[in-house]
Amino acid sequence: MQRKEGNDGAVRQRRKRTMGGGERCVSCTTFNILAPIYKRLDTEDQSLRESEHRAYWLSRNESIIDRLLCDRSSIICLQEVWLGNEELVDMYEKRLGDAGYVSFKLARTNNRGDGLLTAVHKDYFSVLKYRDLLFHDFGDRVAQLLHVELVVSSRQSRKNNIHQQILIVNTHLLFPHDCSYCIVRLRQVYKILQYVEAYQQEHNLTPMPIMLCGDWNGSKRGHVYKFLRSQGFVSSYDTAHCYTDSDADAHRWVSHRNHRGNICGVDFIWLLNPNKHRKPLETTWNEAVFGIIKYLLCQASLTGDNAFAMLKTDSPGDYITYQSFCQALCQFGLTSQLTGLTAQEIKSLWIQADIDGNGVVDHEEFQRIWSSVGVEQPEQNPEESNLVNLGKGIEGLVFGFNVKDAVLFPPEVEKGMWPENYSLSDHAPLTVVFSPVKMPCSQPIC
Repeated sequence: MQRKEGNDGAVRQRRKRTMGGGERCVSCTTFNILAPIYKRLDTEDQSLRESEHRAYWLSRNESIIDRLLCDRSSIICLQEVWLGNEELVDMYEKRLGDAGYVSFKLARTNNRGDGLLTAVHKDYFSVLKYRDLLFHDFGDRVAQLLHVELVVSSRQSRKNNIHQQILIVNTHLLFPHDCSYCIVRLRQVYKILQYVEAYQQEHNLTPMPIMLCGDWNGSKRGHVYKFLRSQGFVSSYDTAHCYTDSDADAHRWVSHRNHRGNICGVDFIWLLNPNKHRKPLETTWNEAVFGIIKYLLCQASLTGDNAFAMLKTDSPGDYITYQSFCQALCQFGLTSQLTGLTAQEIKSLWIQADIDGNGVVDHEEFQRIWSSVGVEQPEQNPEESNLVNLGKGIEGLVFGFNVKDAVLFPPEVEKGMWPENYSLSDHAPLTVVFSPVKMPCSQPIC
């Protein structure tokens, strides 16, 4: 039995409480709807998939659309849409289109069968540009980029000379089957942020909010989470509920029960407002990779001094050579052809570690790297400037968002539990309500 969700559902009721005073809020829902080609049927034969039974997948997806239309979010980002089935795709496009949405779909590469669908309600946003992002990597993953503008009345437009535009990304990262996948997953996020920066520079855009939505297949304790936080992004759900990055708040909520039966929080709507200062992407990418290396060294019960001694084993002096550094990366399985670091990425790591540029890393340089990165565990399933130029700098006010509220459904997942009678998907839909605001941006680069 599907859970019934009517007009008095949790999302709608909580949204009403946050939109008082005639405020024109916008909302965003992200939801991995579990493609029927992956959904195992609860039978003795675990090889059976829902895709083989039209009545099952049709009924479940009709219920999913019912819920989406009931919530009527301004933006809908779906993952694991069965794009290989025309009937299902037509159903989503027709029902969403009839409700006032314009939708964009993108299949994963190499005919994987599923993909992404992003829908934007015409009453709230007009779509200025749309772009596909193909990672062409081990997981055949993809992302969508939408450049949209908030629909405002003509009277408001005359009063407001600030462009109310945002960039929206919808994606679904590779599942972390084991530690060897952490580099690929980090690289997928890196590619997204590189593409967003390039898009802003190509179109000479003024600073604007960026929303990254989707199934990130990793928790708050992983390197993807830390990487995005280091770039200034905030988890909208955690912001709404005043949760921190601490271990104490890491398991307050869940959004997924995976195929191994484990529950975890992996679905996020990330927000970056244009008044946030950011480190260069390459710097934070390298720091994230150094964090993985440090984690692996600590797993081998090595302290900073012991790790330095191990890494300089084949060096003629009291320093680490590039050759011994590469050998260590290979020893830790970080250079495999499919999931490891590229030669260019290794060279970039080395340049950042060799601070004085003399071709070797001495003890002082190693300790600076060691002390500057954390030891956060990578996701495994049990489960020239310090600023980035994001476009023309402007002084005065810029357009951004405050997080008004965020809700997961069903309500049990907000308490870290997964209800057995929930059957819409193996993920919980996340909806966030945002309030448009003007915020100061006094720096020459925002």
